[in-house]
Parts: sequence; structure tokens; C-alpha cells
Amino acid sequence: MTLIRTLINQDEFMGFYLLKELEVKQTNATPPKDYFDIVLCDASGQLPAKYWDVTPTDKETFFPMGLVKVQGIVQTYREKLQVKINRIRKATPEDGVSLTDFIRSAPIRPVDLIYTIKQAMSSIVDEEIRTIVAFCVTKVEEKLMHYPAAKTHHHAYYAGLAYHIVRMLEIGEFICKQRPFLNADFIKAGIILHDIAKPEEMIAQMGIVSDYSVQGKLLGHISMASNWITEAAIQCGIDLQSDRVLGLQHLVLSHHNLGEWGSPVQPQTAEAVALHHIDSLDAKLQMVEDALETIPETEQWTPSIRGLENKPIYRLKL
Repeated sequence: MTLIRTLINQDEFMGFYLLKELEVKQTNATPPKDYFDIVLCDASGQLPAKYWDVTPTDKETFFPMGLVKVQGIVQTYREKLQVKINRIRKATPEDGVSLTDFIRSAPIRPVDLIYTIKQAMSSIVDEEIRTIVAFCVTKVEEKLMHYPAAKTHHHAYYAGLAYHIVRMLEIGEFICKQRPFLNADFIKAGIILHDIAKPEEMIAQMGIVSDYSVQGKLLGHISMASNWITEAAIQCGIDLQSDRVLGLQHLVLSHHNLGEWGSPVQPQTAEAVALHHIDSLDAKLQMVEDALETIPETEQWTPSIRGLENKPIYRLKL
């Protein structure tokens, strides 16, 4: 099977892929005709695709998160690769393909990621901070095994959220050694808690987000996590006005830094400043890594990356 990341302009190919997204749209012709606006996906990457002249039967046959066999050709549209699908059918049991073969996942086993997170949590010295973190993690522990960190922005794959947390913990450990004035307990807690409500904010299957929950749309993961910290303090008899509780809430509420990025307040503790930059560094480097990994090795420019001011990344020749 031809991997998506190896496809280049004018390639004719055939293989099995996942319909990550599928939407019925209409052309501008008179009369308008239905077509499928699709995102084809495999473990190596994804590409937009079009399937023209859709029939009523097609609309009852193909749905998002379905496996299909596709014959198509790669074309360039507005300087980006796009697939024109010539033939498509649903995968059958006889084809011997499985959904897990076509999803991208973190490069570390989910069970090992969760173990690392729990080890970091248990190493928090302050009992009240550790208790609050454990309370919040327990709420989403099962989903943390497989949920992505975002729909498209960064770590948007199976177990991506846990992988993001673990990578941040590695950066945080280094920062605390380099800057010993930082409180390591708050750094660890902030890293674990900053996106802990993401699994309740998003609706995902096999690491692919299909929509946002009602809570996610109305409250968002930042507000939800702050509420969980309050809930934990109340249930565990911890003073809501203590610097421990306020410090943890501030870490969560400020980690996006700016209001237009979702933060109601800006970082105003040393640990909050550190957390914002740890989060940003890991997210942005992952965007670059993902972009480079999901283009053909012969390509030197990635597509524009939204999280990097819509700039593409150039692969240096070495």
C-alpha cells in the first residue's frame, strides 16, 4: 500500500485508507451536483481529497471513520497536494485491514506514558498539591490512555495528550535544575493539570476528534480544570484561599498567556511563566516534527503551519 506521506504530484495510486473527515458539498454548476470533501488518513499522514458526482447510494455508504479502498491521482491545487478519487469502496473483512493500522499514535506506548505521569505525580512533595493533582487525574485516567491533545493543532493523535504531558515533564525537570528558584512541585502539577480537562472538552475516537462536547463548547478545558481544582480542595478539606490552591488555579488559567489564546489572565507567578513557555515550546516543536514527518522525504518545504504564524518549515540539506 502507498503511504500518504510518500505521495507526490501526479502519482496514480491505489490502497486502503481511513476517511478521517467526510462532508457532502455541492458544486457551483447549474444545476449543482453533490461531491465528497474528504480527508484521507493513514499512520503516516493525511491529505485532502475530492470524490465527484456522488450518488444517493454513495451518501448512504460512506461515513467518517470508515475504512475504504481508493484509486486516485494526486494533483496540485492552490500549491497544495490534493487527491482526486476515481474509484472508492468500503473495506471488507476479507481485505484483512484494521482501523488501528491507519491511525497515527504517540511513539511511546500509552501504558508507559501513564506510568511516567503517575511517577511524576507521586514525586510531588507537598501533600495538598499532590492530592489535588491525583483527584483531577482520576477524573480522566481512562481517556488519558488514548486521547489526543487537540483536534488539529498539536499532538493530534492517539495518546497525544499523555505524550505531550510527558515531553513537558522532561523539559520541566531540566528547567527546574537550571533555575532552582522555581518550585518543582508547582511545575510538575501545572504540567499535568494544564490540559487535564481536554478529554472532557473533546469527543474523540481512536485519537481523532469529531466534535467538542457541550461542556467543551460552553466552558472550555481551562475553566473546567480550574473548577476541578476547586472541587478537589473542597472534597479534601483544603483551604480554597491558600497559595497552593490559588497557585494551581493560576497555572491552569494563565498557561495560554493571552486572552485571544484562551487565557483569562496572564502568567503572574514564576512557575506560571515557566509553564506557558514549556507548553509553547513542546507544542511548537511537535508541530514542526509532525509537519516534517508527514511530507515526502523528497519535499523540502512543509505546508504552512497555523500555530507558527502560518509559516512553512524548510528541511535543510545535510
